[in-house]
Amino acid sequence: MIDSKLLEILACPECREDVEYDAKNEKLICTGCGLKYPVKNGIPVMIVEEAEKSDLNIK
Repeated sequence: MIDSKLLEILACPECREDVEYDAKNEKLICTGCGLKYPVKNGIPVMIVEEAEKSDLNIK
């Protein structure tokens, strides 16, 4: 689980848009470009090279 206060300040390092937490898949998903960042042991890994590309861009 990601702390809601932390989630409020996180932004996608690729496009600077907000991210949303997908608890089921333990990923942070960018609301702008759709990149999916893994969360490992409760720690967001906000590295563009480690992010999964989404099939669809959200915006």
